[in-house]
Amino acid sequence: MSGNVLFDAPGPRTVARHRIYTAVSALALVALVVFVLYKLQDTGQLAYDKWEVFLTPEYVRIILTDGLLKTVEMAFASILFAVVLGLVLGVGKLSEQRWLRWPSWLVVEFFRAVPVLLLMIFTYYAIGIGDGIGSFWCVVIALTLYNGSVLAEVFRAGVNAVPRGQSEAAYAVGMRKSQVMLAIQLPQAVKIMLPALISQCVVALKDTSLGYWIVAPGLTAVGKLIYTEFRNQVPTAIVITALYVIVNLLLTALATWVQRKFVGEKKILEVSMVGDTKL
Repeated sequence: MSGNVLFDAPGPRTVARHRIYTAVSALALVALVVFVLYKLQDTGQLAYDKWEVFLTPEYVRIILTDGLLKTVEMAFASILFAVVLGLVLGVGKLSEQRWLRWPSWLVVEFFRAVPVLLLMIFTYYAIGIGDGIGSFWCVVIALTLYNGSVLAEVFRAGVNAVPRGQSEAAYAVGMRKSQVMLAIQLPQAVKIMLPALISQCVVALKDTSLGYWIVAPGLTAVGKLIYTEFRNQVPTAIVITALYVIVNLLLTALATWVQRKFVGEKKILEVSMVGDTKL
């Protein structure tokens, strides 16, 4: 009903024109794929000896364990710590106390502005090199600081997006600000923040590839070892990229499932609450 009000139904000419656009776009995409494959074949990038390494069990194990597994571990640790840091900084920026609000603002604005690669390099040479914590944790720390600062703004925006009537009603029954934040605003803000949280998780996973510059483990580090030995830069880049894409798609699918489950349970709870009110 609302769709008919907001948009006019396309007529026969429009439908035919859209079908032509779709067919032309599909043909252009197929032509692009064929051209890329032709260029790869013409330059010898599709030769079996350049792809054989990815069919060798020992190298496959190295790619999956020393590459993919380490990448996922770095991403998971940084996302977990970033959510905690972002929640603390976001609540700090919403605080009425200046001694808490201004330091939180300063930390967020600083680490949001500094490039992640520079954070990794600084952390590595400051506390990672030699007998330090190692490049793995330097990547985690840098990603935590950057993504935590970004998520702080996400949390702050999510809390501010909750209707003011919710907090005003809580204050009216005598709840303190901390109780209102934890029991009223944050639970409702989670639904609003989920798309941005999913996007930031994908960003953190991709940014682990920057650890290559500080000799951190991961897919990019393993990829360098492979193309240095076999001189197959293009096939290696294709395989490593495909692994990143697959993991990101799985992460997005998982987060979307969690979001739908959360929203569905919330709607059921709201319906039950309305029913109880009517009774």
